[in-house]
Amino acid sequence: MGCLDEGRFNVEVENVVSIGCACKKSCVEEEANTASIEDAVKVLLLGLGEDVNREGLRKTPLRVAKALREGTRGYRQKVKDIVQGALFPEAGLDNRVGLAGGAGGLVIVRDLDLFSYCESCLLPFQVKCHVGYVPSGQRVVGLSKLSRVTDVFAKRLQEPQRLADEVCSALHQGIKPAGVAIILQCSHIHFRDIESVFLDSNHQGWTKILVSSGSGVFENKSADIWADFFSLLKFRGIDKEKIHFRGSSDQCWCSSQSSLSAKASSKIEVVNPAMVTAVASILKSLGEDPLRKELAGTPSRFVKWLMNFQNSNLDMRLNGFLCNGMNSSNTNGKVNLNDKKLCSELNLPFWSQCEHHLLPFHGVVHIGYLISEGFNPIGKSLLQSVVHFYGFKLQVQERLTRQIAETITPLLGGDVIVVVEASHTCMISRGIEKFGSNTATIATLGRFSTDTSARTMFLQSIPSDTSSAGGQ
Repeated sequence: MGCLDEGRFNVEVENVVSIGCACKKSCVEEEANTASIEDAVKVLLLGLGEDVNREGLRKTPLRVAKALREGTRGYRQKVKDIVQGALFPEAGLDNRVGLAGGAGGLVIVRDLDLFSYCESCLLPFQVKCHVGYVPSGQRVVGLSKLSRVTDVFAKRLQEPQRLADEVCSALHQGIKPAGVAIILQCSHIHFRDIESVFLDSNHQGWTKILVSSGSGVFENKSADIWADFFSLLKFRGIDKEKIHFRGSSDQCWCSSQSSLSAKASSKIEVVNPAMVTAVASILKSLGEDPLRKELAGTPSRFVKWLMNFQNSNLDMRLNGFLCNGMNSSNTNGKVNLNDKKLCSELNLPFWSQCEHHLLPFHGVVHIGYLISEGFNPIGKSLLQSVVHFYGFKLQVQERLTRQIAETITPLLGGDVIVVVEASHTCMISRGIEKFGSNTATIATLGRFSTDTSARTMFLQSIPSDTSSAGGQ
């Protein structure tokens, strides 16, 4: 008995040593890949004209590396490890005509919120996923596994149709059902440059697409089972006529590849080769092949997007706007506060890039100010230009709010309140994954900083449903 125990002990020790060596090797590779991404991010920051040692950017390379590794962890996961052991026996109907339980009863998991990186431009996109399957062989899968399998493929560089197809195929192979159905509602940040946003006040910030994929009994898009699937979705935002099924004609999903975007991007100076090489290095460190056909132009496209936020001298542009605004405004005179009235501009859209993670954040700006009776309010276009000017930089929301308030105060007589509402993709691209979260910041100057009733009057005028949520 002692010999048996000793032999079992030796086997266990060997297994532990083997696992330990594998873990050690994996940790070494992970550290090397993280360090490589950090070095590449420093190249990108330098290419933007930034000081990598300034406060706020000092830890950015590490934060970006961690966010990217987390956002692409699907490359290091296997579906088999998730589904294996999660299949359970479940009987169907007994001696009755019909379908139910583990033999033909439709099962749906709705509204799975996912996050992925677009393989064409490396910008994030959001996904609301609906998964359905028809059990067979009296076999069902734990419902949480449907979510985990979809997340594996979402956490890779993706495009919507391939994401739907890969999830569908993986579930069909892993569960062996009668069929699998996938519907994805995808929202992508619209790839534009600073010039076009300044000139186009009606700029639409998101590109949206509906895609689907089906296997087995769902392979025929006209099958009756699809009607059951849509009925159980009960999701009013889905228009069946606009859904792209597998094999349908391709749609230009990423606007970075559209002719309009290419024309706008051509205004940007020749892309920095060192920055392009740095992005290619990041792709390789994430486990991708930078030479893959779909990724061939990705480094250049991402650099073109990033160059919108370079630390360049745009002060001449802003000064021109401000001079014109001050010449046409009569709000600088000293007047009795009791004679002033509240004016406001609400829902001024903005886009920016978080300097902590190099990920976009977007939202709306609300501006309130007091002017004397008989004086004209400031033009909306001027205020929007100020918002865009400070948005198109590496930013943090608190600084953005303060800068807007301090810049417009001389134009508006000193009594100013600014509220910024924003959604940050860094809140969903990392481990916390807080979908739907929103951040509000406020700056008050002059009377608004001391007069509670004036603040309350303005804050109550802000609509409860703003456009800052954007994607879904």
